[in-house]
Amino acid sequence: MFAAERPSGTVAEIYRELLLQARGIFAGERDPIANAANLASLIYHGLDDLNWVGFYFLKGGELVLGPFQGKPACVRIPIGKGVCGTAAARRETVIVPDVEEFPGHIPCDSASRSEIVIPLMKNSYITGVLDVDSPNVNRFDEDDRRGLESLVMLWLDASNPV
Repeated sequence: MFAAERPSGTVAEIYRELLLQARGIFAGERDPIANAANLASLIYHGLDDLNWVGFYFLKGGELVLGPFQGKPACVRIPIGKGVCGTAAARRETVIVPDVEEFPGHIPCDSASRSEIVIPLMKNSYITGVLDVDSPNVNRFDEDDRRGLESLVMLWLDASNPV
């Protein structure tokens, strides 16, 4: 039903392929949890050098763990704390080249060395974040920002969580 092989090519080509696969997965499905679970898996298996991909959803003024791929994770993160809470508070993507250099980093997995967090926002309303971790320092760049933000926008449009 879906591609079993990791996309290859340039970073832009890989993200284009992931977007095509995500469109296929989301076709006809509006449930945000089901779509988040599939998107976390798609990203985790579609990109190199990742050790965790998952969603946190805003509930009761804090971020609460949602669907993910990887080792068990922190369940609750206060807004403004750690990389996820900071991205939610700022309402902007945060790229951290080395998490050991990020003040207030919350180490859920000691293997994680770099991180990118994309807020889930539609019409200025934030519903959570997408968190992507790597065991490699400097894993994420502007190409990843653009690609992951595009995947998040597709998820928001498909799932209509707001």
